[in-house]
Amino acid sequence: MTPQPLLIPARLAGLATTLFLAGLGLTSCDNAKTTDQSAQGTAATEATADTTPATAGAKAVKPAGPAPAWAPNIGPEMLTVIEKLASLQGPTPPETMTPAQVRKAPSATDATMAVMKDFGIQTPASPLDTMSKEVAPGVKARIYTPKGATGPLPVVVYYHGGGWVIANLDTYDPSVRALAEKTNAIFVSVAYRQAPENKFPTAHNDSFAAYQWVLKNAASIKGDPKRVAVAGESAGGNLAAAVCMMARDKGIQQPKHQLLVYPIADYSMNTASYQKNAQAKPLSKPFMGWFFKHYLRTPADGNSPLISLVKAPNVKGLAPATVITAGIDPLMSEGKAYADKLQGAGIAVKYQNYDNVTHEFFGMGGVVPEATQAQDLAAGELKNALK
Repeated sequence: MTPQPLLIPARLAGLATTLFLAGLGLTSCDNAKTTDQSAQGTAATEATADTTPATAGAKAVKPAGPAPAWAPNIGPEMLTVIEKLASLQGPTPPETMTPAQVRKAPSATDATMAVMKDFGIQTPASPLDTMSKEVAPGVKARIYTPKGATGPLPVVVYYHGGGWVIANLDTYDPSVRALAEKTNAIFVSVAYRQAPENKFPTAHNDSFAAYQWVLKNAASIKGDPKRVAVAGESAGGNLAAAVCMMARDKGIQQPKHQLLVYPIADYSMNTASYQKNAQAKPLSKPFMGWFFKHYLRTPADGNSPLISLVKAPNVKGLAPATVITAGIDPLMSEGKAYADKLQGAGIAVKYQNYDNVTHEFFGMGGVVPEATQAQDLAAGELKNALK
Protein backbone atom coordinates (compact mmCIF):
# COMPACT_ATOMS: atom_id res chain seq x y z
CA MET A 1 0.00 0.00 0.00
CA THR A 2 1.99 2.94 -1.27
CA PRO A 3 0.84 6.11 0.49
CA GLN A 4 0.04 9.32 -1.30
CA PRO A 5 1.77 12.04 0.69
CA LEU A 6 0.23 15.38 1.56
CA LEU A 7 -3.43 14.54 1.44
CA ILE A 8 -4.52 16.18 4.67
CA PRO A 9 -7.46 18.38 3.68
CA ALA A 10 -7.25 22.11 3.45
CA ARG A 11 -8.46 24.70 5.97
CA LEU A 12 -6.51 23.24 8.87
CA ALA A 13 -5.32 26.76 9.63
CA GLY A 14 -7.47 28.37 12.24
CA LEU A 15 -8.91 25.18 13.67
CA ALA A 16 -9.95 25.43 17.28
CA THR A 17 -7.53 24.15 19.88
CA THR A 18 -10.00 21.95 21.64
CA LEU A 19 -8.67 18.41 21.81
CA PHE A 20 -6.05 16.63 23.79
CA LEU A 21 -6.98 13.10 22.87
CA ALA A 22 -9.18 12.97 19.99
CA GLY A 23 -7.53 14.62 17.06
CA LEU A 24 -4.11 13.15 17.41
CA GLY A 25 -3.39 11.15 14.35
CA LEU A 26 0.18 10.18 14.13
CA THR A 27 1.71 7.37 12.27
CA SER A 28 4.97 5.84 11.39
CA CYS A 29 6.00 4.83 7.95
CA ASP A 30 9.48 3.35 8.16
CA ASN A 31 8.96 -0.31 7.25
CA ALA A 32 5.54 0.06 8.76
CA LYS A 33 3.88 -3.25 9.54
CA THR A 34 0.15 -3.60 9.12
CA THR A 35 -2.14 -6.47 9.93
CA ASP A 36 -5.13 -7.09 7.70
CA GLN A 37 -8.06 -9.34 8.56
CA SER A 38 -11.10 -9.71 6.33
CA ALA A 39 -14.11 -11.95 6.51
CA GLN A 40 -12.19 -14.46 4.43
CA GLY A 41 -9.27 -14.85 6.80
CA THR A 42 -6.14 -13.14 8.05
CA ALA A 43 -2.90 -12.12 6.45
CA ALA A 44 0.08 -10.10 7.59
CA THR A 45 1.55 -7.59 5.20
CA GLU A 46 4.51 -5.30 5.37
CA ALA A 47 4.59 -1.96 3.63
CA THR A 48 7.39 0.54 3.28
CA ALA A 49 6.14 4.06 2.86
CA ASP A 50 7.84 6.95 1.12
CA THR A 51 8.40 9.64 3.74
CA THR A 52 9.28 12.42 1.32
CA PRO A 53 6.67 15.19 1.28
CA ALA A 54 5.27 16.01 -2.15
CA THR A 55 5.25 19.74 -1.62
CA ALA A 56 7.96 21.67 -3.40
CA GLY A 57 10.46 22.89 -0.84
CA ALA A 58 9.20 20.58 1.89
CA LYS A 59 11.61 18.66 4.09
CA ALA A 60 11.33 15.06 5.23
CA VAL A 61 9.59 14.91 8.60
CA LYS A 62 12.01 13.76 11.29
CA PRO A 63 11.77 13.80 15.10
CA ALA A 64 14.22 15.66 17.28
CA GLY A 65 14.76 12.91 19.83
CA PRO A 66 14.64 9.16 20.38
CA ALA A 67 11.54 7.02 20.66
CA PRO A 68 9.93 7.03 24.12
CA ALA A 69 9.97 4.01 26.41
CA TRP A 70 6.22 3.50 25.96
CA ALA A 71 6.61 3.21 22.19
CA PRO A 72 10.08 2.00 21.20
CA ASN A 73 8.89 1.21 17.66
CA ILE A 74 6.99 4.43 17.04
CA GLY A 75 7.43 5.83 13.55
CA PRO A 76 9.39 9.01 12.90
CA GLU A 77 6.53 11.13 11.57
CA MET A 78 4.31 10.19 14.46
CA LEU A 79 7.01 10.90 16.98
CA THR A 80 7.53 14.30 15.41
CA VAL A 81 3.89 15.21 16.05
CA ILE A 82 4.06 13.73 19.58
CA GLU A 83 7.08 15.91 20.32
CA LYS A 84 5.32 18.99 18.97
CA LEU A 85 2.17 18.24 20.94
CA ALA A 86 4.16 17.85 24.15
CA SER A 87 5.89 21.18 23.56
CA LEU A 88 2.55 22.93 23.01
CA GLN A 89 0.71 21.38 25.93
CA GLY A 90 3.28 21.21 28.69
CA PRO A 91 3.79 18.48 31.29
CA THR A 92 0.40 18.48 33.06
CA PRO A 93 -1.40 15.13 32.48
CA PRO A 94 -4.85 15.72 31.00
CA GLU A 95 -6.51 13.34 33.43
CA THR A 96 -5.62 15.76 36.25
CA MET A 97 -7.38 18.65 34.51
CA THR A 98 -11.02 19.68 34.22
CA PRO A 99 -12.96 19.13 30.98
CA ALA A 100 -12.97 22.89 30.43
CA GLN A 101 -9.19 22.99 30.75
CA VAL A 102 -8.61 20.06 28.39
CA ARG A 103 -10.98 21.56 25.82
CA LYS A 104 -8.85 24.70 25.76
CA ALA A 105 -5.53 22.86 25.51
CA PRO A 106 -3.60 22.84 22.22
CA SER A 107 -4.78 19.90 20.17
CA ALA A 108 -3.16 17.31 17.98
CA THR A 109 -4.56 19.21 15.03
CA ASP A 110 -2.63 22.25 16.22
CA ALA A 111 0.49 20.10 16.59
CA THR A 112 0.09 18.70 13.10
CA MET A 113 -0.35 22.16 11.60
CA ALA A 114 2.79 23.26 13.42
CA VAL A 115 4.74 20.29 12.06
CA MET A 116 3.51 21.04 8.55
CA LYS A 117 4.69 24.62 8.94
CA ASP A 118 8.05 23.50 10.34
CA PHE A 119 8.67 21.19 7.41
CA GLY A 120 7.24 23.33 4.64
CA ILE A 121 4.24 21.14 3.89
CA GLN A 122 1.38 22.98 2.20
CA THR A 123 -2.28 21.99 1.89
CA PRO A 124 -4.20 21.92 -1.38
CA ALA A 125 -7.46 23.77 -1.90
CA SER A 126 -10.46 21.79 -0.72
CA PRO A 127 -13.07 20.83 -3.35
CA LEU A 128 -15.85 20.87 -0.74
CA ASP A 129 -18.58 23.28 0.28
CA THR A 130 -19.82 23.33 3.87
CA MET A 131 -22.93 24.50 5.67
CA SER A 132 -24.42 24.13 9.14
CA LYS A 133 -27.78 22.55 9.96
CA GLU A 134 -29.65 21.80 13.15
CA VAL A 135 -30.44 18.09 12.89
CA ALA A 136 -32.08 17.64 16.30
CA PRO A 137 -32.90 19.93 19.24
CA GLY A 138 -29.59 21.29 20.44
CA VAL A 139 -27.64 19.24 17.88
CA LYS A 140 -25.95 20.87 14.92
CA ALA A 141 -24.07 19.27 12.07
CA ARG A 142 -21.61 20.47 9.47
CA ILE A 143 -22.48 19.21 6.02
CA TYR A 144 -19.65 18.72 3.52
CA THR A 145 -20.69 18.56 -0.14
CA PRO A 146 -18.43 18.14 -3.20
CA LYS A 147 -18.36 21.43 -5.13
CA GLY A 148 -20.69 21.42 -8.09
CA ALA A 149 -22.53 18.32 -6.92
CA THR A 150 -25.96 17.82 -8.42
CA GLY A 151 -26.84 14.63 -6.57
CA PRO A 152 -28.24 12.48 -5.43
CA LEU A 153 -24.96 11.47 -3.78
CA PRO A 154 -24.35 8.89 -1.05
CA VAL A 155 -24.29 10.27 2.49
CA VAL A 156 -22.01 9.37 5.40
CA VAL A 157 -23.02 10.40 8.92
CA TYR A 158 -19.78 11.03 10.81
CA TYR A 159 -19.21 11.18 14.58
CA HIS A 160 -16.07 12.81 15.95
CA GLY A 161 -13.95 11.48 18.80
CA GLY A 162 -12.98 12.97 22.13
CA GLY A 163 -14.27 10.49 24.68
CA TRP A 164 -17.77 12.03 24.52
CA VAL A 165 -16.23 14.93 26.50
CA ILE A 166 -13.78 16.99 24.42
CA ALA A 167 -13.01 17.89 20.78
CA ASN A 168 -15.41 19.32 18.20
CA LEU A 169 -16.14 19.46 14.50
CA ASP A 170 -13.03 21.53 13.80
CA THR A 171 -10.76 19.05 15.53
CA TYR A 172 -11.86 16.30 13.16
CA ASP A 173 -12.29 18.44 10.07
CA PRO A 174 -9.16 16.89 8.48
CA SER A 175 -10.55 13.36 8.70
CA VAL A 176 -13.93 14.33 7.31
CA ARG A 177 -12.49 16.33 4.44
CA ALA A 178 -10.11 13.54 3.47
CA LEU A 179 -12.90 10.97 3.39
CA ALA A 180 -15.35 13.27 1.61
CA GLU A 181 -12.79 14.07 -1.06
CA LYS A 182 -11.85 10.42 -1.58
CA THR A 183 -15.42 9.10 -1.67
CA ASN A 184 -17.20 11.96 -3.50
CA ALA A 185 -19.93 11.58 -0.90
CA ILE A 186 -21.77 14.06 1.28
CA PHE A 187 -20.59 13.94 4.90
CA VAL A 188 -22.75 15.06 7.80
CA SER A 189 -20.44 15.64 10.78
CA VAL A 190 -22.47 15.67 13.99
CA ALA A 191 -21.86 17.96 16.98
CA TYR A 192 -23.56 15.76 19.58
CA ARG A 193 -23.88 17.14 23.10
CA GLN A 194 -21.01 16.29 25.41
CA ALA A 195 -20.31 15.32 29.01
CA PRO A 196 -20.08 16.10 31.84
CA GLU A 197 -22.82 18.60 31.04
CA ASN A 198 -24.74 15.84 29.22
CA LYS A 199 -24.23 12.34 30.56
CA PHE A 200 -24.81 8.93 28.94
CA PRO A 201 -26.84 8.23 26.87
CA THR A 202 -27.17 11.80 25.55
CA ALA A 203 -24.39 11.56 22.93
CA HIS A 204 -25.77 8.22 21.76
CA ASN A 205 -29.32 9.53 21.49
CA ASP A 206 -28.14 12.66 19.67
CA SER A 207 -26.16 10.51 17.25
CA PHE A 208 -29.16 8.34 16.46
CA ALA A 209 -31.38 11.41 16.05
CA ALA A 210 -28.88 12.84 13.56
CA TYR A 211 -28.90 9.58 11.61
CA GLN A 212 -32.70 9.63 11.47
CA TRP A 213 -32.62 13.26 10.28
CA VAL A 214 -30.36 12.27 7.40
CA LEU A 215 -32.67 9.44 6.35
CA LYS A 216 -35.64 11.83 6.31
CA ASN A 217 -33.88 14.85 4.81
CA ALA A 218 -31.16 13.44 2.55
CA ALA A 219 -32.83 14.75 -0.59
CA SER A 220 -32.72 18.32 0.78
CA ILE A 221 -28.91 18.15 0.93
CA LYS A 222 -28.52 16.47 -2.49
CA GLY A 223 -28.19 13.06 -0.84
CA ASP A 224 -29.66 9.65 -1.57
CA PRO A 225 -31.61 8.33 1.45
CA LYS A 226 -31.13 4.77 0.25
CA ARG A 227 -27.33 5.08 0.35
CA VAL A 228 -26.40 6.18 3.87
CA ALA A 229 -23.45 4.95 5.95
CA VAL A 230 -22.07 5.84 9.38
CA ALA A 231 -18.48 6.48 10.43
CA GLY A 232 -16.54 7.66 13.45
CA GLU A 233 -13.27 7.74 15.33
CA SER A 234 -12.66 6.72 18.95
CA ALA A 235 -15.80 7.71 20.89
CA GLY A 236 -17.25 8.50 17.47
CA GLY A 237 -16.53 4.96 16.34
CA ASN A 238 -18.44 3.76 19.37
CA LEU A 239 -21.34 6.06 18.45
CA ALA A 240 -21.39 4.86 14.84
CA ALA A 241 -21.55 1.23 15.99
CA ALA A 242 -24.23 2.07 18.54
CA VAL A 243 -26.34 3.80 15.88
CA CYS A 244 -26.35 0.56 13.91
CA MET A 245 -27.59 -1.33 16.98
CA MET A 246 -30.24 1.30 17.75
CA ALA A 247 -31.47 1.34 14.14
CA ARG A 248 -31.83 -2.44 14.11
CA ASP A 249 -33.61 -2.56 17.46
CA LYS A 250 -36.02 0.26 16.55
CA GLY A 251 -36.83 -1.07 13.08
CA ILE A 252 -35.11 1.82 11.29
CA GLN A 253 -33.19 1.45 8.02
CA GLN A 254 -29.78 -0.07 8.70
CA PRO A 255 -26.74 1.88 7.40
CA LYS A 256 -25.13 0.45 4.28
CA HIS A 257 -21.77 0.38 6.07
CA GLN A 258 -20.14 1.25 9.39
CA LEU A 259 -16.60 2.64 9.45
CA LEU A 260 -15.17 2.28 12.96
CA VAL A 261 -11.75 3.82 13.52
CA TYR A 262 -10.17 2.75 16.85
CA PRO A 263 -13.62 2.57 18.46
CA ILE A 264 -14.23 2.50 22.20
CA ALA A 265 -15.76 -0.94 22.60
CA ASP A 266 -15.09 -2.21 26.14
CA TYR A 267 -15.44 -0.62 29.57
CA SER A 268 -13.17 -3.13 31.36
CA MET A 269 -9.87 -1.34 30.52
CA ASN A 270 -8.05 -4.61 31.18
CA THR A 271 -7.28 -5.95 27.72
CA ALA A 272 -3.85 -6.87 26.41
CA SER A 273 -3.48 -3.53 24.63
CA TYR A 274 -4.49 -1.62 27.76
CA GLN A 275 -1.76 -3.41 29.64
CA LYS A 276 0.83 -2.89 26.91
CA ASN A 277 -0.10 0.72 26.11
CA ALA A 278 -1.17 2.00 29.54
CA GLN A 279 1.14 5.02 29.28
CA ALA A 280 0.72 5.69 25.56
CA LYS A 281 0.11 9.13 24.11
CA PRO A 282 -2.21 10.79 23.32
CA LEU A 283 -4.52 8.22 24.93
CA SER A 284 -3.41 6.47 28.11
CA LYS A 285 -5.28 4.18 30.46
CA PRO A 286 -5.70 6.95 33.09
CA PHE A 287 -7.01 9.36 30.45
CA MET A 288 -9.52 6.79 29.20
CA GLY A 289 -10.71 6.33 32.76
CA TRP A 290 -11.19 10.10 32.94
CA PHE A 291 -13.49 9.99 29.92
CA PHE A 292 -15.59 7.19 31.38
CA LYS A 293 -15.84 9.05 34.69
CA HIS A 294 -17.20 12.17 33.00
CA TYR A 295 -19.59 10.54 30.52
CA LEU A 296 -21.12 7.64 32.45
CA ARG A 297 -23.73 8.31 35.13
CA THR A 298 -22.58 5.29 37.14
CA PRO A 299 -20.13 2.43 36.52
CA ALA A 300 -23.13 0.26 35.64
CA ASP A 301 -23.53 2.27 32.43
CA GLY A 302 -20.22 0.83 31.29
CA ASN A 303 -21.89 -2.56 30.89
CA SER A 304 -24.43 -1.23 28.41
CA PRO A 305 -23.93 -2.79 24.96
CA LEU A 306 -23.90 0.79 23.63
CA ILE A 307 -20.64 1.33 25.57
CA SER A 308 -19.16 -2.18 25.75
CA LEU A 309 -19.86 -3.20 22.18
CA VAL A 310 -17.93 -6.43 22.64
CA LYS A 311 -20.46 -7.55 25.28
CA ALA A 312 -23.54 -6.94 23.14
CA PRO A 313 -25.69 -10.09 23.33
CA ASN A 314 -26.61 -9.90 19.66
CA VAL A 315 -24.90 -8.22 16.72
CA LYS A 316 -26.74 -10.04 13.95
CA GLY A 317 -28.37 -7.88 11.35
CA LEU A 318 -25.88 -5.02 11.66
CA ALA A 319 -24.20 -3.29 8.73
CA PRO A 320 -21.01 -4.58 7.10
CA ALA A 321 -18.01 -2.97 8.76
CA THR A 322 -14.54 -1.61 8.29
CA VAL A 323 -12.60 -1.56 11.56
CA ILE A 324 -9.25 0.23 11.78
CA THR A 325 -7.01 0.12 14.85
CA ALA A 326 -3.60 1.39 15.93
CA GLY A 327 -0.92 -0.74 17.54
CA ILE A 328 0.19 1.87 20.10
CA ASP A 329 -3.27 2.37 21.54
CA PRO A 330 -5.06 1.02 24.62
CA LEU A 331 -8.15 0.47 22.44
CA MET A 332 -6.52 -1.83 19.90
CA SER A 333 -7.59 -5.14 21.48
CA GLU A 334 -11.23 -4.19 21.86
CA GLY A 335 -11.44 -2.86 18.32
CA LYS A 336 -10.20 -6.18 17.00
CA ALA A 337 -12.47 -8.08 19.39
CA TYR A 338 -15.50 -6.24 18.07
CA ALA A 339 -14.45 -6.89 14.47
CA ASP A 340 -14.14 -10.58 15.37
CA LYS A 341 -17.57 -10.52 17.04
CA LEU A 342 -19.21 -9.03 13.96
CA GLN A 343 -17.46 -11.50 11.70
CA GLY A 344 -18.53 -14.36 13.93
CA ALA A 345 -22.14 -13.28 13.43
CA GLY A 346 -21.75 -13.57 9.69
CA ILE A 347 -21.22 -9.90 8.98
CA ALA A 348 -18.69 -8.92 6.31
CA VAL A 349 -15.78 -7.18 8.03
CA LYS A 350 -12.60 -5.55 6.78
CA TYR A 351 -10.19 -5.21 9.69
CA GLN A 352 -6.79 -3.57 9.56
CA ASN A 353 -4.32 -2.66 12.29
CA TYR A 354 -1.42 -0.24 11.80
CA ASP A 355 1.27 -1.42 14.18
CA ASN A 356 3.59 1.53 14.71
CA VAL A 357 1.06 4.31 15.19
CA THR A 358 -0.96 5.66 18.08
CA HIS A 359 -4.57 6.41 18.77
CA GLU A 360 -5.91 9.18 16.53
CA PHE A 361 -3.46 8.76 13.67
CA PHE A 362 -6.21 8.64 11.08
CA GLY A 363 -6.58 12.35 10.32
CA MET A 364 -2.90 13.17 9.88
CA GLY A 365 -2.40 12.43 6.19
CA GLY A 366 -0.52 15.68 5.63
CA VAL A 367 2.34 14.44 7.79
CA VAL A 368 1.94 10.69 8.20
CA PRO A 369 1.82 8.40 5.16
CA GLU A 370 0.08 5.60 7.06
CA ALA A 371 -2.80 7.94 7.77
CA THR A 372 -3.30 8.33 4.05
CA GLN A 373 -3.14 4.55 3.65
CA ALA A 374 -5.88 4.15 6.25
CA GLN A 375 -7.98 6.88 4.64
CA ASP A 376 -7.64 5.20 1.25
CA LEU A 377 -8.70 1.86 2.73
CA ALA A 378 -11.69 3.40 4.49
CA ALA A 379 -12.76 5.41 1.47
CA GLY A 380 -12.53 2.37 -0.77
CA GLU A 381 -14.73 0.31 1.52
CA LEU A 382 -17.28 3.12 1.82
CA LYS A 383 -17.41 3.62 -1.95
CA ASN A 384 -17.98 -0.07 -2.56
CA ALA A 385 -20.76 -0.17 0.01
CA LEU A 386 -22.46 2.99 -1.30
CA LYS A 387 -22.49 2.20 -5.02
